[in-house]
Amino acid sequence: MDNRNRFISRRGVLSMAALPLAIQAQGQRRLKVGHTGITWGFKPEDAQQAIRDIASLGYHGYESFGCVLETWEGKGGLGGILEEAKLPLRSAYCPADLTDPAKLTDEVQRMVRWGKLIKKLGGAVAVIGPNGVRRSTYDFNAHRTQIIAALNEIGKALDGEAGVVGALHQHTGTCVESRDETYSVMEAVETRYVKFGPDIGQLQKGGADPVKVVKDFQSIIRHVHLKDYDGGAHNEGYCPLGRGKVDIPGVLDLLEKSGNDLMIMVELDPSRSMPIAAGETARIAKAYLQKQGYTFR
Repeated sequence: MDNRNRFISRRGVLSMAALPLAIQAQGQRRLKVGHTGITWGFKPEDAQQAIRDIASLGYHGYESFGCVLETWEGKGGLGGILEEAKLPLRSAYCPADLTDPAKLTDEVQRMVRWGKLIKKLGGAVAVIGPNGVRRSTYDFNAHRTQIIAALNEIGKALDGEAGVVGALHQHTGTCVESRDETYSVMEAVETRYVKFGPDIGQLQKGGADPVKVVKDFQSIIRHVHLKDYDGGAHNEGYCPLGRGKVDIPGVLDLLEKSGNDLMIMVELDPSRSMPIAAGETARIAKAYLQKQGYTFR
């Protein structure tokens, strides 16, 4: 049996380790719902409004950026604002150069530094964002070995030195974008240390079936960006939950059955002319998820 078949077999066995039958029978929603801060903007000062809005809507957690946490640390930290809002930090998006071996040592050190800040603020997940590439000339196969090696080293360092989970987030415009690239990488990394944090909206935008991808990697998913996609002119083609093409109920059912320790992170990319204010998009997402059986604080 080749490595791919062994992985698929292992996935099949582990994905059967679903929730206890009593919970399944009652149809209860086990997972908590948080929201990423990107909808409010990328700047460190945008975090304050994001935290206020997310907390006021009763979301259970917040995702920031590694660089934002580091900037706030120089000003006394983001902890006080989170505590005042009674909103826990769950994760931070942490971009890393996975293709340049000359940068790997520095990248690992930076990721550990960000991971320690995540841990300090009570979070659990460093979302590993692949570096951007020129997709028109990019040769994935030429970089595959280095990407896998970099992810393994970063994942081990985050686990051993920072005490947080490293979860790869496949991303449009980066060195790990397509369905095939995602499968090629996630079937080869050391999944003891490198988990998967899919963005289902970006999977849809890239032509992949989000439900199929989530099902295939169900056992190693420790994070998720719950995003909808309609291909419109705003928000990079994304839209509030329930208004696009993504089979969100299908994804949610699989995440619930996984039994994994994760938080669902609602996300919507910002745009220069936001047709709907960030706080209102979060309100729309909340109403949609309440209809799916989720509760808020």
